[in-house]
Amino acid sequence: MKQTVEAIIDEQGRIRLVEPVDIKGVHRALVTILDEPPVEMDETTQLAEKSLAEDWLRPEEDEAWSHLQ
Repeated sequence: MKQTVEAIIDEQGRIRLVEPVDIKGVHRALVTILDEPPVEMDETTQLAEKSLAEDWLRPEEDEAWSHLQ
């Protein structure tokens, strides 16, 4: 399954993923550097996103929305 995740890259080229990814094994990745600074999220937003991601990332959710892809 292809995944898109947000990341922040600093001036030294270090990449930090904004959210965790669940993968097994080694995978290739593509990095697109956007011409805009990262959006700062407050702590409440970050905590809510982690909590909601448990529901959003279920196979049942993918199946329910698959007709839109």
